[in-house]
Amino acid sequence: MSWFRKRAWIYALLLVFFTWWSMGKTEFEWRNFQEFGNAVSFIRDRFFPATWSTLPNLVDPMLVTLAMAFLGTFIALIIALPLAFAAAKNTAAHPVIYYLDRFFLSVLRSIPEIVFGLVFVVVFGLGPFPAVIAILLHNIGVLGKLISELVEAADPGPQEAMKSVGSGRRLGNVFSIVPQIWPNVLSHYFYRFEVAIRTSLILGFIGGGGIGQKLFNDFNSFNYAAVTVEVLFIMLLVIAVDLFGAFVRKRVI
Repeated sequence: MSWFRKRAWIYALLLVFFTWWSMGKTEFEWRNFQEFGNAVSFIRDRFFPATWSTLPNLVDPMLVTLAMAFLGTFIALIIALPLAFAAAKNTAAHPVIYYLDRFFLSVLRSIPEIVFGLVFVVVFGLGPFPAVIAILLHNIGVLGKLISELVEAADPGPQEAMKSVGSGRRLGNVFSIVPQIWPNVLSHYFYRFEVAIRTSLILGFIGGGGIGQKLFNDFNSFNYAAVTVEVLFIMLLVIAVDLFGAFVRKRVI
């Protein structure tokens, strides 16, 4: 056990070093927390009381945001499913296809939605459509990676059973693996759906429409009382999506 204790001490020292180094690079100083009192006072004085009269004007932007997040994530799931099977070692048709697919998914996953959004706003103009494409492309990379790991971890028993009755390789993979991983696929999908709602807010800052754009405009016009209502509305939407996702997963499982 001496080697284990020695390795644990090395890991602990490395962790302390990188924590210290990160705090220096980010100017993380404990005395900065003294400014929290000013932040609390600013929020109390500027953000409250909330302007509830703006609530009816938030319904349509919120629906646009919900549609952006749903469409981008749902289409991404449809595209990511076959790509995930090609990116899993136990179902890939050829090693070359496996590595090319993994590389493609890594490229999509490594580019943030905001970068895709900046590019597509220039190409397609302002509005929700560029935001949908940005969410779609990034989520293909994320969902493809997550689902491919589920495929690799699937129980090989049903696959062998499908082969023993003469099923084709692709058809056997679908009917033996998909039922095993489907609850987890739904779990990943609804989580990415929640993330897409928050992402669509950021994309609204660059002209992607939805409640994110309204939030950005109210911040710029110092209308903080309206921002309070918008933030609360966003929180309720995310909670509603989470509860709906839990309900669907419970019915599937």
